[in-house]
Amino acid sequence: MSIAERINQDLVKAQKSKDSLRLSALRMIKSELRYKEIDKRNPLSDEETVAVLSTMAKKHRDSIEQFKTGNRSELVAKEEAELKVVQDYLPQQLSEGELSRLVDQSISEAEAKGKSDLGKVMKQIMPKVKGRVDGKLLNQLVTAKLKKLESVDQN
Repeated sequence: MSIAERINQDLVKAQKSKDSLRLSALRMIKSELRYKEIDKRNPLSDEETVAVLSTMAKKHRDSIEQFKTGNRSELVAKEEAELKVVQDYLPQQLSEGELSRLVDQSISEAEAKGKSDLGKVMKQIMPKVKGRVDGKLLNQLVTAKLKKLESVDQN
């Protein structure tokens, strides 16, 4: 069963159980997917669906950050609940250990020597982790490891 089919089934379940928050989030997801289909003029593959869902998750994380800054706890709670629904349809997120191992592997594959090689490393690792990790977190981890690698080389 495709992700889109699962979303449609869960939408019906949410309607029947009168779960208004989940229903709202699923309608928003379905709407985003439909817009993307219209742009593409073809049905979305599961990979493209994951890309749309990843973008939505990133927007929700950014909104949560902004609402926390503005002390809007009621909006933070709503965004977190919607983010949880979006994440239900994303692939299993990588653990820190798995991510760290993949970053180390990508650094060696790219033969990176410092922070200036960030682009090369990101180019290596992104296809491996697409949709399974927050890009901001990945960037921070790669940058930290490259910084450490650079300082070791200088000594």
